[in-house]
Amino acid sequence: MKFKAFITDNGVNLLEKRFLPVLEKTGKSCHLYLTRDHALFLHNLLNGDGVHSVAQFRKEALFHDYRISSNNDDRIAFALDLSLLLRALRSAVVIASEYSASSSTATRLEIKLVKKLSPNSTQSMPFLTLETRGYKSAVIQDIPISKPLSRAQVTELQSALDSAQDLPPTLVQVPDSNQLLNLVDRMKQVGDVVNVFISKHGDLSVQVSTTLICLGAEFRRLVVIGEQTNAPSEDQNVSAQTRSSRSISRGDGQSVQVSVKHFAKSLQCHLARPDCAFYGIGPQGSCLTVIFQFFIPGTRETDKSISLHCRLPVLDSGSG
Repeated sequence: MKFKAFITDNGVNLLEKRFLPVLEKTGKSCHLYLTRDHALFLHNLLNGDGVHSVAQFRKEALFHDYRISSNNDDRIAFALDLSLLLRALRSAVVIASEYSASSSTATRLEIKLVKKLSPNSTQSMPFLTLETRGYKSAVIQDIPISKPLSRAQVTELQSALDSAQDLPPTLVQVPDSNQLLNLVDRMKQVGDVVNVFISKHGDLSVQVSTTLICLGAEFRRLVVIGEQTNAPSEDQNVSAQTRSSRSISRGDGQSVQVSVKHFAKSLQCHLARPDCAFYGIGPQGSCLTVIFQFFIPGTRETDKSISLHCRLPVLDSGSG
């Protein structure tokens, strides 16, 4: 079982400044899943608790001279502490800049899997190592990781990943996430459960309510991908609550209840600077899915080398 590669400048920027700080907010520990073509950071796919998060990168987006081999179809997966990886990467960036300031020779940042003897131990342990190479010296940082997953565990992880890629039948695009970010901070003060409603004609509403307070927001006529219908004219001048109730009764809308804490974590993904976000509810109200889209810089074309999405477990299927 072998893996090593050099992290590109673009890879360092993506991981250190955009994705690792966001993923760390989702959960301190995750699985790093390496294949022949991709590197994936996976949260909670092997258990039902918490937000399921999938950040996937084509190897060219992060690395060059990428080499991987294993007896399991060249697939390697292990758990690691994201805070340790982020700290090591930030330290490597500082070291590389110091090297660059004192030498015209370019520094190289190598990442690889190794086994080493830990202090006061007679048994070799696995590490993910970052090695910053200068002209005459190198700085090595070892990040402890779990024992790599077995063939059966990797198969289970891949099956969970395949399931997590299933798209809801209807997705609505939310153009401005700042309003939701500001709203969720106030929601935390009101309650623990948020009701999310999505319709096939482009309506999205989020609401937290108690016996005394009701706090929420409604977005209408959003861009719809997938199954869609035209909004009935008789629903134009009624309240959001009436509109959602009628839509659910007709079968062209769904609502689910999710944790406010989980909803807030999914919104933190906007710190990775996606260009837009889509919200959808799984079949039979199985989950709330949030898909973040990234464009190739300077264009409106989807950057297919990067993907990020979350699935929020449902507390109550609501209705629909």
